[in-house]
Amino acid sequence: MDLEAGFHQNHVKKESWKTVLVLAYQSLGVVYGDLSTSPLSVYKNTFEEDIQLSETNEEIYGVLSFAFWTLTLVPLLKYVFIVLRADVNGEGGTFALYSLLCRHARVNSLPSCQLADEELIEYKKDGIVGLAPKSNFGSRLKSTLEKHRVLQRFLLVLALIGTCMVIGDGILTPAISVFSAVSGLELSMSKEHHKYVEVPVACIILICLFALQHYGTHRVGFLFAPVILIWLLCISAIGLYNIIHWDPRVYRALSPYYMYKFLRKTQRGGWMSLGGILLCITGSEAMFADLGHFSQLSIKIAFTSFVYPSLVLAYMGQAAYLSRHHIIESDYRIGFYVSVPEKLRWPVLVIAILAAVVGSQAIITGTFSIVKQCLSLGCFPRVKIVHTSSKIHGQIYIPEINWLLMILCLAVTLGFRDTRRMGNASGLAVITVMLVTTCLMSLFLKGAWVPIALSFIFLIVMCIWHYGTLKKYEFDVQNKVSINWLLTLGPSLGIVRVHGIGLVQTELVSGIPAIFSHFVTNLPAFHQVLVFLCIKSVPVPHVRPEERFLVGHIGPREFRLYRCIVWYGYHDVHKDDTEFKKDLICSIAEFIRSTTSSPTKANEDPENDSDKMTVVGTCSTHSDGIRMSEDDDDADNIEAAGPSELKEIRSPPATKPRKRVRFIVPETPEIDSGAGEELQELMEAREAGVAYILGHSYVKAKQGSSLIRKLVINYGYEFLRRNSRPSTYALSVPHASTLEVGMIYHV
Repeated sequence: MDLEAGFHQNHVKKESWKTVLVLAYQSLGVVYGDLSTSPLSVYKNTFEEDIQLSETNEEIYGVLSFAFWTLTLVPLLKYVFIVLRADVNGEGGTFALYSLLCRHARVNSLPSCQLADEELIEYKKDGIVGLAPKSNFGSRLKSTLEKHRVLQRFLLVLALIGTCMVIGDGILTPAISVFSAVSGLELSMSKEHHKYVEVPVACIILICLFALQHYGTHRVGFLFAPVILIWLLCISAIGLYNIIHWDPRVYRALSPYYMYKFLRKTQRGGWMSLGGILLCITGSEAMFADLGHFSQLSIKIAFTSFVYPSLVLAYMGQAAYLSRHHIIESDYRIGFYVSVPEKLRWPVLVIAILAAVVGSQAIITGTFSIVKQCLSLGCFPRVKIVHTSSKIHGQIYIPEINWLLMILCLAVTLGFRDTRRMGNASGLAVITVMLVTTCLMSLFLKGAWVPIALSFIFLIVMCIWHYGTLKKYEFDVQNKVSINWLLTLGPSLGIVRVHGIGLVQTELVSGIPAIFSHFVTNLPAFHQVLVFLCIKSVPVPHVRPEERFLVGHIGPREFRLYRCIVWYGYHDVHKDDTEFKKDLICSIAEFIRSTTSSPTKANEDPENDSDKMTVVGTCSTHSDGIRMSEDDDDADNIEAAGPSELKEIRSPPATKPRKRVRFIVPETPEIDSGAGEELQELMEAREAGVAYILGHSYVKAKQGSSLIRKLVINYGYEFLRRNSRPSTYALSVPHASTLEVGMIYHV
């Protein structure tokens, strides 16, 4: 299932009908897995309240009317016709909307934002019509939010609440989907035996589901769409059979009048049962959240032409069967399977379990994706992210989150042991996520506390991490070393310059980090080429490869000091160490070639080095620029140099070179002698090796801080920092080339 092809189709103005239909078919397994399995639990959860079925069928028809109009108003009217139009550069979801506000109103959760970010092509895209910065509404929104900091914090917390509810849904949905599917076993055994079988079987399926996550969805993804297709055909065929065989006039219940009759007759019990109705729209948010993988048209076609009619027929068929079977042997026999013809129950049970697994897989994958987005925007502790597919960038696996979800899913299954309380919890999670989405563009009892508790815990974790990260950055800014101090040291920086390249990782986009002065004070030696490397995320889904690096000098050229800012979007894949180093050094070499050796002007402020930086792409994006060759072979055994106008700058011979490095430089435009010497030195430094200098920070609350601040910083943030991945984990930095500099941050 090629999700990346779907993403690229979002950016093509004209799509062929074949492409649209293929994407619509693929969306069945990814987008509609959870929504398609909702008939398993709606009627059972609704009628588990103290509601007696009467001969007039007003209760059954009322529930059908509620389910029909909820399904019509929310997924069909709200999402298909309204929300899907509010895409952000082809992306959807809560954080996509929040990132749009970050770009156009400068409401940023990332403290290291700078004016250069706004020059990115993806940054300049308008996104939602009316929210463009040049529009009247966009300008008013920007000015209002800039004046009121409280509103900025409110929007961030609102986005985090919606995100936490999605994570909570990732816990509840697998539990209720699998449990509801397994509940079909109740019809083949007595209730006494059934209660000892249902929970263990559900737990075994959940354990297997989470244990297989590390293989990636691309291994079994091709089965997703066929499973949901077969499932929808089954429930629609069974629904049509029940309508014809039991109650052909059940269509009358589609009138909204039956909702009024239902509430009038059932009174308080009817109101309390509406939590079960919300289960018919679980998974609707995936239509918007997964928009980046497909096109608007394909999602709309799949829902309106197939998913929506199938679900309506399924609900009508269940109501038709129940309208002729008022005498229920026991309350647990009012579920979906009781309306399935007896000869088909076992095949339908197997298909239902597979469909529940597919629906659970979709929400688990979505949870991984949204955690990655939060991490990129500085709102979640660093975790290990494994890309399970080399072709499809969106397929990831996060081990820590996977096992945490599994433990919590099992706890919910073992703790509740019935779909009613799970349904109440899931219903609240679903309605909260939808409410947050609506804001950016009644509390249920007996189980509804679960999503609130889980979301509150995740919200506290995310807020503590964001607050600690923000204070840590503010400390870096306040204690950074002045470039003027650096310039007084001269080209040697007053220390011994050894061979090689030193990469000093920092979160600062200007100035010299304090760890550098801390290091040279204790060990007065450093590499001949210094690169202050800042890897930052920007609030856009993707950054184009030709805009990946922002490179500039720090001080005069002879200092051999560079600042390199690497831009990543929250959906971008971070490259491994080898490929990243090659792109980084190539970008510095291309910057050297493209700049002149003009001296620093007397009236120029050396602290504002960001104004003199140049955007440079990766090696593959500038075919007419510098290329780098790295090998250990003979000088003649190199890759083709390309056009005849290219010439080579070779490093001087060495006795036993560790790696032979050559820059292939185009003859036009001709570079000056100063740039040539700089390229020569960069090449020699690369051959000598690359070392990573990392800051290892210990964050403590400064003296005089309040008790709450001490608890948050000294215990909360420090606990999360110690148990999260290091900041360089995404680069796969080799331990042999790493040097850590410890510092205490008093924030």
